[in-house]
Amino acid sequence: MRIGVLTGGGDCPGLNAVLRAVVRKAINDHGDSVVGFLDAWDGVMDMRTMELTVAGLAGVLPRGGTILGTRRGSPYDFAHGPQRVKENLATLGVDALIVIGGNGSLTVASRLHDEIGVRVVGVPKTIDNDIEGTDVCFGFHTAVQIATDAIDRLHTTAESHDRVMVVEVMGRDTGWIATHAGIAGGATAILIPERPFDIGDIASAVKRKHARGRYASIVVVAEGAMPKAGTMPQPQYELDPFGRPRLGGISSEVARELEQLTGYETRVVQIGHVQRGGTPNAFDRVLSTRLGVAAVTALHDGVSNCMVAVRNDDICLVSLAEVVGKTRYVDLSLYDNVATVFFG
Repeated sequence: MRIGVLTGGGDCPGLNAVLRAVVRKAINDHGDSVVGFLDAWDGVMDMRTMELTVAGLAGVLPRGGTILGTRRGSPYDFAHGPQRVKENLATLGVDALIVIGGNGSLTVASRLHDEIGVRVVGVPKTIDNDIEGTDVCFGFHTAVQIATDAIDRLHTTAESHDRVMVVEVMGRDTGWIATHAGIAGGATAILIPERPFDIGDIASAVKRKHARGRYASIVVVAEGAMPKAGTMPQPQYELDPFGRPRLGGISSEVARELEQLTGYETRVVQIGHVQRGGTPNAFDRVLSTRLGVAAVTALHDGVSNCMVAVRNDDICLVSLAEVVGKTRYVDLSLYDNVATVFFG
């Protein structure tokens, strides 16, 4: 079998570990060949490729980013794009495609299967941890650890200056990183997209903490968090080339309001792309490896239009029809029954 593989969407710690596992399993156990498409679907459209070999991927396990390059976009953005994909795969002799990506990339993969018969297996990838059908996505644990380490460091400087620190983390539609890093880092409050916040309640939590003699507060804010209507100005965002709000900056609005309401000096820290850069941690290396091996196994078992997933620590297969177009939101019992216990 000749297997094609691509990485789509934003980069994520563990991508190279998945590629390494795909190549090892395919070549060593099945005698396959593996071709990587450069820059996601653009590489498929333009037939820009690199041959992936066991020797060529030596040393990539701890490496962040993706050796294939990645970007957003879809064959469906172009006239006759899907047909071009089909023709190019045939020209290159590719029998099946492993798509490592988030909801957008997996949606494209599923459509190509349904509409033009491309054999596809998806590997869920997003540090936001918001893909339906799997308990966890690789890269998430690394991002949480990076955010937690930053919060730990901010505690000491905040205590030294009697300041409030508002820490903005990634999380466009969901607050998985904010919730986990906030709990792990001992945050005074955590703001997530799933729960519109009242800035007055957050200010009260900060005041309660300082009233007990604790001279530092850390407020963790997911980039997609939104205030309740009428409690503070709604943030306004420009749109990116794909028509989505270009998030970033809600922390500055929150900090400004908190300083006015509490009287405490308030500073902003946006961790930004540091969360998705650099080496994956041990958990994500193992998870990436398991998913890469499982994707090749699925193809050799004759499966298509599915995603390899983790459920109760077991690797399983989930139909892409159950995944695409859906969002896995934060378990609000974790937020309401655990995280909020420590607010203030």
